[in-house]
Amino acid sequence: MIIVSACLLGENCKYSGGNNKSENVIKYLENKEYILVCPEQLGGLSTPRDPSEIITTGKKDGHDVLDGSVKVLSNKGIDVTSNFIKGAEETLKIAKECNAKKAILKAGSPSCGYKKIYDGTFCGNKIKGMGVTAAILNKENIALLDEDDI
Repeated sequence: MIIVSACLLGENCKYSGGNNKSENVIKYLENKEYILVCPEQLGGLSTPRDPSEIITTGKKDGHDVLDGSVKVLSNKGIDVTSNFIKGAEETLKIAKECNAKKAILKAGSPSCGYKKIYDGTFCGNKIKGMGVTAAILNKENIALLDEDDI
């Protein structure tokens, strides 16, 4: 079983209300079992919603959100850290219930990015780092991929 970011399969759950549909991911998943997730929605955030980024200092990322040393803030300065943690935990529950060994996640997302995330300045700059959901899945040894890996 594979966990997949719902936006990659055309679900309109992206912060803007749109999606990040990837024909490569759709083709890759043909004849495979998978479950769609949107960690932000699972964490109680609406769609559409204000964009959010992990507020970073140095190399801090989703792992550091989990230990409380950094926050996830919306572009309006609203602390949505608890929503991101709840969404990550709910995604992990789903992964465990279906015995998922792999996740295909949205690159760059503050939830799902696992190679790079936005740097917290809301200027479009990316840094090496991991989103909250990616961090929690990685900690549980679930293999991570994004649409660029497919």
